[in-house]
Parts: sequence; structure tokens; C-alpha cells
Amino acid sequence: MLRQPTPVIDAIVAEHPGYRPITLDLFRPPGDGPLPLVIWVHGGAWRYGTNKHDGPQLAPARIGDRILAAGYALARVTYRLSAEATFPAPLHDVKAAVRWLGRNATDLGLDRRRFAIWGESAGGHLAALVALTGDDPTVGDHDPAVSDAVRAGVLWYAPGNLLTMAAQNHPQGLQDHDAPDSPESRLVGGPVQEMPKESAAASPVSYVSPDAPPLLLVHGDQDRVVPVGQSRELHERLTAVGAPAELRIVPGADHCFVGADLAPLVHEGLAFLDRHLR
Repeated sequence: MLRQPTPVIDAIVAEHPGYRPITLDLFRPPGDGPLPLVIWVHGGAWRYGTNKHDGPQLAPARIGDRILAAGYALARVTYRLSAEATFPAPLHDVKAAVRWLGRNATDLGLDRRRFAIWGESAGGHLAALVALTGDDPTVGDHDPAVSDAVRAGVLWYAPGNLLTMAAQNHPQGLQDHDAPDSPESRLVGGPVQEMPKESAAASPVSYVSPDAPPLLLVHGDQDRVVPVGQSRELHERLTAVGAPAELRIVPGADHCFVGADLAPLVHEGLAFLDRHLR
């Protein structure tokens, strides 16, 4: 039996005075490298969450184990939450993780040409922004010597446009996205509609271009937290400019795909990455 390689735990990828260090955990499957990599970005309304384990709704799917079993290395990243810093701080942190992984790819046994990002909810929002702003010198702490681009992305029930979330809300939506204390308002530092410039800057739809990497958007049609219209809107914007994007609507599924079988959705995400990274 092949021995599981020793993981890299709490590697510091960025430090900001007055804040906790930004870290990641890296896991690698047995076998020879260089390996393709999935960068996992956790959700939690930009307020909660951890890279140490999945939330209770996702835990039964054992997503990390499935990613490793498919032959991918897995990096679980952290970022500053909205009580620590407002946008664009969390995007800067995830980009810093991508650059750290690329800078150290050879030593870590990773194939820098085959990095993908996968995020859920708030993490899907950040994953979308990373995918759509790779190596953009106007977004994030750009370093021309180290790329922060990825080759593909999987976005699970991700906010795509903060300014349209309230209008698209489910009839039984659980929150007012425009309220001063909504997760989106806390992310940008004030009520979303009163800060249109900041809200647009924090919205993936603002960065759509034909150069976007392949993206798979997956969303439950009964999502009461992030409206399904968010994925539909981002997909429409991407396909309108000829970007390679796929949309999968999951019938009957609420947020975190509650009400649906997670296993096929994980399999579909991995199959999508296989098509674009293998």
C-alpha cells in the first residue's frame, strides 16, 4: 500500500500587520508528481468558516477525499473575514495563496500549468473573482514575477452580482441582501445599494471577458440564501462574450445543495476539471 504523503499544514502565504497570518493546508495523493491542483475556498457568508473542515451540510460528501482520490492535490486556503477587513482583503488573500503555491510548485510536486479553483457560496464568489482576474495588475497585490491565474474553476451557488441579489431573492429568501447588516453589506463596508462602486468592484460580473478560463456554475433552484439568478446572470454574461462557461441548475436544491444528492455533483465537478486540466 502506498503511504499517504505528509500534508503541509498552516503554511503562511501572507502576513498583514495587525491581522492573523493567512495560511493554507496542502494535501497530496500518493503517486509521482507534478500533480494538478484544486484550490478549495470555503464559504460562510464572508463571516464564518474554516479551511480545516467542511460545513455540516457538505461534510457527508467527503469532498476533499474525493478530490484526492481523483489524483488531484488539494489546497484549503484561508482569508480575512468581514469582521476583520472589508473587500478586497479576502480576494487579496486567496490570490496570495495562489501565488505562494505557484512559487513553490516544484518543491511541492505541483504542476503550475494545471491549477484549478473550487469554491462554495462566499468561497465560490472569491473563486469566481480569482478566475476572472488572473494576472490583472489592477486587482489584488499583483506580482508580475508570479502568476495568480488558474486554468479552470468550479463555482457552487456563488454570488455573482451584489447589486442584483435582493431583486433576485427567492420568495422565501432568508435575508434582505441590501440591509445594512447583510453579509454582502458587511463585505463591502456599508449598505450595498448605497455603495454601488464598491459593490460593483466586489462582483464577479464586473470582470467578465472572453479570456475567462472554463467555469462550471452549479446552483440549486430553491436556494434561499444566494438566489439561483446569481449563477444564471453570471453565466449569461460569460456566454455573451464567448467565454467557456457551463451552468448546471439542481432541481429542488436549497443552499449547500440541501435536498439533493451531493455525490453526483462532486463527480461532475471533477469530470469538468478532468476535461480541462488532464
